[in-house]
Amino acid sequence: MKTMFKRKKTMDMLVSVLVWCSALITFSALIFLVVYILVNGIPYLKLSLFELEYTSNNVSVVPAIVSTIIMTALSLFIAVPLGIFTAIYLVEYASKSNRLVGIIRITAETLSGIPSIVYGLFGLLFFVIFLGWGFSLVAGSCTLAIMILPLIIRTTEEALKSVPDAFREGSFGLGAGRLRTIFRIILPSAIPGVLAGVILSIGRIVGETAALIYTAGTVAEIPTNVMSSGRTLAVHMYTLSSEGLHVNEAYATAVVLLIIVVGINTLSSVVAKRFTRG
Repeated sequence: MKTMFKRKKTMDMLVSVLVWCSALITFSALIFLVVYILVNGIPYLKLSLFELEYTSNNVSVVPAIVSTIIMTALSLFIAVPLGIFTAIYLVEYASKSNRLVGIIRITAETLSGIPSIVYGLFGLLFFVIFLGWGFSLVAGSCTLAIMILPLIIRTTEEALKSVPDAFREGSFGLGAGRLRTIFRIILPSAIPGVLAGVILSIGRIVGETAALIYTAGTVAEIPTNVMSSGRTLAVHMYTLSSEGLHVNEAYATAVVLLIIVVGINTLSSVVAKRFTRG
């Protein structure tokens, strides 16, 4: 009996050590990455880097920032409603034995594992060439929307499943219909989980390069409309580093990108907390 107890205690200690080591390694890698970017990028954050017009001398990031904001907004505008409504159908309307549910889930899981370069080639063939949109922000946004759609579906689906069935039963017992129950009771309760998926999607959008090079192009100008070509911050950083002429400015662009991502995540977390308190 004592031998079994000692073995169990040893295994518990071993698992605890492995968990702490894994957490420490992950946290250390994150800190190293952030510090490395800041140390190499902050010294090259100059006023010329934030001029409105891009030139080969100042390599301004302003056009890339504008393109990133537009690209993110368009992609979320397309993907978030589709993802949320699909998840609502899967959780609230479709029966568990429905074959269509299985097909949708398998398709979503398959799409989430496809490399981004494949999405880029699809966007090039379909949106850029077949539909005749050319290298444009709308072509890039539609491509990114397809990329992040599986993520939004899965996170929203899990968020809806986490809402207790007592909420549904109580709403039905008071005479509310299914649609009113979903939009007045269930969906507000699942907002924090939905926003978590949106945050992850934003990170995927702002960090994407391969798919956008084939669909949105690399024009370093402030876009006049959604049919204009443009480069995001990630594409801008990749272009500068690949050319080899402005590597220091590429690190500075990485700092700007890091600040924007942290700001968006912080804002989303604040919104999620407010919904939770409400």
